[in-house]
Amino acid sequence: MASTALKMNPINLGLRFVLELAALATLAVWGRTQGAGATGLVWMIGVPGVAVAAWGAFAVPGDPSRSDRGFVSMPGWVRLLLWDPTRVDLVAALGTVTIVHYGLSYQRLRWLLRGS
Repeated sequence: MASTALKMNPINLGLRFVLELAALATLAVWGRTQGAGATGLVWMIGVPGVAVAAWGAFAVPGDPSRSDRGFVSMPGWVRLLLWDPTRVDLVAALGTVTIVHYGLSYQRLRWLLRGS
């Protein structure tokens, strides 16, 4: 599929951005609970920082929605996995919005599942 066929609606790109910020905020909140005082602050900053570095290091070859500049190539279906934290209410909310985003991104989703 040509990269132009995978262009995403700007509103959906905005939703994707909000989802990524929500995921980072969730990691920061979790990190903050892992220690008291300065230790908690280090976790609060470090956990999302490690997640950003890991997310940037892995890329699906030929993905037009982001650069191919990841250090590690990976299959598209791996990018679709969600981690399940213990807060069921937040997981349900974030999961619902993520499913809506995947529905709006059906062309990219098909491309990722095909094995890119």
